[in-house]
Amino acid sequence: MAKRTVSLLQLLLLVYGVCVPASAQICRLLGQPALPLLSAQKDINIGAIFSFHKSALLKIQPFTSKPKPTICGSFNSLRGFKYAQTLIFTIEEINNSTQLLPGVSLGYKIYDSCSSISQTVLSGMSLMNGYEETLSDTSCSRPPAVHAIVGESNSSPTMALASVVGPFSLPVISHFATCACLSNRKRFPSFFRTIPSDYYQSRALAQLVKHFGWTWVGTVRSRGDYGNNGIAAFEETAKQEGICIEYSEAILSTDPKEQFLKTLEVIKKGTARVVLAFVAVGDFIPLLNVIAQHNITGIQWVGSESWITYRTFAETKEYSFLSGAVGFAIANAKLVGLREFLVNVHPDQEPKNELLKEFWETVFQCSFRSNRSGGCTGSEKLAELQNEYTDVSELRIVNKVYTAVYAIAHTLHNYKSTETNYVSDFSSQVLEYMRDVRFTVKTGEEIFFDSSGDPAARYDLINWQPADDGSLQFKHVGFYDSSLSSEQCLQVIQEHMIWAGNSRQFPVSVCSESCPPGTRKAVQKGRPVCCYDCILCAEGEINNETDSSDCFPCDLEYWSNDGKDKCVLKVVEFLSYTEIMGRVLCIFSFFGMLLTAIVSFLFYLHKETPIVRANNSELSFLLLFSLSLCFLCSLTFIGRPTEWSCMLRHTAFGITFVLCISCVLGKTIVVLMAFRATLPGSNVMKWFGPLQQRLSVVSLSLIQMIICVLWLTISPPIPYMNLSYYREKIILECNLGSALGFWAVLGYTGLLSILCFILAFLARKLPDNFNEAKFITFSMLIFCAVWITFIPAYISSPGKFTVAVQIFAILASSFGLLFCIFAPKCYIIFPTLIYNLEVGLKHRTSVYLHSNYREKCCNLINLIV
Repeated sequence: MAKRTVSLLQLLLLVYGVCVPASAQICRLLGQPALPLLSAQKDINIGAIFSFHKSALLKIQPFTSKPKPTICGSFNSLRGFKYAQTLIFTIEEINNSTQLLPGVSLGYKIYDSCSSISQTVLSGMSLMNGYEETLSDTSCSRPPAVHAIVGESNSSPTMALASVVGPFSLPVISHFATCACLSNRKRFPSFFRTIPSDYYQSRALAQLVKHFGWTWVGTVRSRGDYGNNGIAAFEETAKQEGICIEYSEAILSTDPKEQFLKTLEVIKKGTARVVLAFVAVGDFIPLLNVIAQHNITGIQWVGSESWITYRTFAETKEYSFLSGAVGFAIANAKLVGLREFLVNVHPDQEPKNELLKEFWETVFQCSFRSNRSGGCTGSEKLAELQNEYTDVSELRIVNKVYTAVYAIAHTLHNYKSTETNYVSDFSSQVLEYMRDVRFTVKTGEEIFFDSSGDPAARYDLINWQPADDGSLQFKHVGFYDSSLSSEQCLQVIQEHMIWAGNSRQFPVSVCSESCPPGTRKAVQKGRPVCCYDCILCAEGEINNETDSSDCFPCDLEYWSNDGKDKCVLKVVEFLSYTEIMGRVLCIFSFFGMLLTAIVSFLFYLHKETPIVRANNSELSFLLLFSLSLCFLCSLTFIGRPTEWSCMLRHTAFGITFVLCISCVLGKTIVVLMAFRATLPGSNVMKWFGPLQQRLSVVSLSLIQMIICVLWLTISPPIPYMNLSYYREKIILECNLGSALGFWAVLGYTGLLSILCFILAFLARKLPDNFNEAKFITFSMLIFCAVWITFIPAYISSPGKFTVAVQIFAILASSFGLLFCIFAPKCYIIFPTLIYNLEVGLKHRTSVYLHSNYREKCCNLINLIV
């Protein structure tokens, strides 16, 4: 079946070729040919596409008849006409030059895009193919009608144009299409431009907003390639700079008024006081009209290069709310002779040219079709007008048309200098030569293209400021140059700037106020990162920067101050003599030493009395001396720990208490053995004489000394900064070094105390008059109770309270020994001296004592004496 179909088609083609005349087989153009509005045929021609009229009127085609030619709207673009005349001016300047393209004349063919993508594509096709109605045998082999195209002004039509002519290697060089998407060499291999890409402008705008500290902004964009790509690049950079966008509205000139009212409502309800308008002029006008009708003021406008130097806006008093607007514009230039050329344009130069007549009718508000007072006479003078067309104070974009033509001319010149077959083969070589072109124009600007076809990005920072006549003027207040370093690329002269509402007050546009040092930012749930709460830094953390997201911990030896913005040295805590607790403990220590000294003095005064002699005066004085050392050693625990104080406090404590307990133990053994001897003069008593008592005290104390020496030799106590117990302060304490040594010292002391307590407990039922063992029992009971409760208190007490607990235990046990052992004797010695008389004692003894009891008393006295 498929073979039959192919054969039938071949047969039909054969019949068609035989029956149809040869003249009917010629390829003809469908529809009307697109003709240039301005042209001059020369040796080499340059094409150009500008917008002179409103958008073409769209019609719904019925597809039942041949479509009618597209009809553009009325003439409404003085700017587009100015671009076209600038191109003609530049070409004539080049043709009059003897250094550039000598002997070659440049011509031009200028088309109207009618601000329409389809018309732009149609114009581009005509510039490639020409506008003949029929094709001949040489139509496909001849070079293009032009060797390069200048245009279009807007990004979307330029993208369509570059896509169409790109496969044919025909260069397209734009003066005003800034969309970053046009830098894509794969999609647009033959595209160049003399105006920087929006990629650089968007980054520059983001850096400008960041420079002023505006972190909360709204955006309005054109709903097209220019606005969409520009805002996309801005948002990407803004995110990196920490800028948040509250809203992003898209508008188009053809939108209904309701859409602009909706956009206005969004702006009014927004809290952002800065609005970035990345819009084309035509799209911006309807929105400005709505804003003017509703009298919306107080907004700081940031503009893109498309409208920030648009003179019509500045001269319209209804748009005075734009005062203070700031934005980047292409660097301005001065073109000598351009104004004279512009004002010399006249319809009589080309009487049949309808575009010149439309232009004349528009600027003078007259008509060549009327003979009345409103008719055009041709005697009107452009030099007397002040409008966008005749104004040459702002030639930023016009200069880009100028440099675009010169770029093509220098490309042609370079080719002519190296190639011999110049005209015929140039169409296939022009693209390669244009990639490498590099020159300097009369304005001093160096022109070259990078690998993407983009020039170097240089912008002037413009600020709208009121003029004396009530209009707005463009004040140069800085610049942006992408070729400089990131620190120097943006320069702003802020003291010369005027802000929204002609105010000198710098506007603030933030979602949340800045977080001061000592706080951090905490993002509010469900809102952008620029909306946050300021949270005070935690203890031990600081932040010395504004608007920081984190607090940073201090080093181990430092702590945060009250403002949480600086790390200060931690407070070093130890039990000091200057604090109340240290003073109280010192007072008790000195009080104990004083009492001990008083008792010693009292015993010394009455050392010959029986009560003193019967209590072994030598051990009593040694015990009092050791108690003085016990009270004194508590002072070593107070004050800043040092290496010597750490070693002294623990060893002095261990040795003095063992000396004290050894004396008490000696007294206990003597009393117990004396009263337990059954026969007077027994040989057992000689083993507990004064010499044996001294030896027992020395030997028991020597053991503790040996333990302390081993402790200090192997692993002595050293000062230690405890950083783990408290975060906010350092506990300066004595590290035990060897815990075994400490507990050995304490255990040995406890062992002697328990032994003394047991022996004293066994002697508790001796006769009352010589029952010292009963008081020793009480003293040992207090001693053991204090040190047994000391252990858990010592382990659980924090910081300096550990030392205080140890001092308390020392003082409590010392006072216990002092009062329990010596208070009864002092009571006998001091208030009732009569009982110290030997006669009185013997009398009481002879009357009351049993004979066996009397014998034991004598043994005790003899043993002591």
